[in-house]
Amino acid sequence: MPDISKIQKIFSASDVKHGISLFTPEEINAIENMIIEENGEYYITCQIKGRRKKAKPEEIVRQLWIYRLLTEYGYPRDRIDVERVVYFGSRDSGLADIMVLHEDRTHPYIIFEVKRPSRSAGLEQLKSYCNAEGAPIGVWSNGNEMIRLHREEPNIFVEIPRIPKVSETLRDILTERWTLQWLEEHDELKQGKTTLKKILLDLEELVLGNAGVDPFEEIFKLIYAKLYDEWKGINNPNYQLEFFVGDRSPIQVKRAISNLLEGAKRQWPGVFEPTDRIELRDDHLKVCVSFLEKNKIVQFQFTNNR
Repeated sequence: MPDISKIQKIFSASDVKHGISLFTPEEINAIENMIIEENGEYYITCQIKGRRKKAKPEEIVRQLWIYRLLTEYGYPRDRIDVERVVYFGSRDSGLADIMVLHEDRTHPYIIFEVKRPSRSAGLEQLKSYCNAEGAPIGVWSNGNEMIRLHREEPNIFVEIPRIPKVSETLRDILTERWTLQWLEEHDELKQGKTTLKKILLDLEELVLGNAGVDPFEEIFKLIYAKLYDEWKGINNPNYQLEFFVGDRSPIQVKRAISNLLEGAKRQWPGVFEPTDRIELRDDHLKVCVSFLEKNKIVQFQFTNNR
């Protein structure tokens, strides 16, 4: 582990809400080397603007994300902007923390919100920026957690499994098909990137709070369907998982998840009534599936009990 003493000091205050656990030692070390101390204050020069700024926790997180966009994702500097003005109307405006532009260097492609470490406030701000600018991708992160959203249409956001690299398109991400082995290798629960509690909080924030259904009942149906999907993958290594959003319409997602639920009820009877169905609206269901899809629920080997 590299010496991160300056960053440790910056993040040591009790009121700091940001963190750096999402980032690798190499990334942290790179940003550590950019920080200078003068008269007891820490400063860092922005990798995009070239301006020196106070090295506050949110600025460190911003520079870590910029570093990753430049190195891991391969975006050139002239496609990245920081503190870009976003207009909501004739008078109201805000500043997007990081904005990755399309290849035309004009229109927003990915918007990052890092200055609001609270999940609810950060997501609200992020969605408002994406809607105002028409950006198809939004990322909220406080340095310890992140949520990647695809804006399908105004006020409809689904999570995507990863941020596209410069050589990829959003469609490349949406059309990926997974086997259980792929899911095991990228399982965000196993990697500690999230927890089921955090997923449920995200779902409550984005859709379940006003969906007009029993949240526990509907989430249990989805988990039951996902267990069946993963069980099929355990029994057939070539099976391509069906519990995913991809580029499918809400109706197509509803059909696939409903079929999985019916299969689960046949395989493991007695948990739900034969007449039980998914009650979520199609668009609400799609959002929920997007948050659950990249997390492996089965943590043990099922045996066929039929």
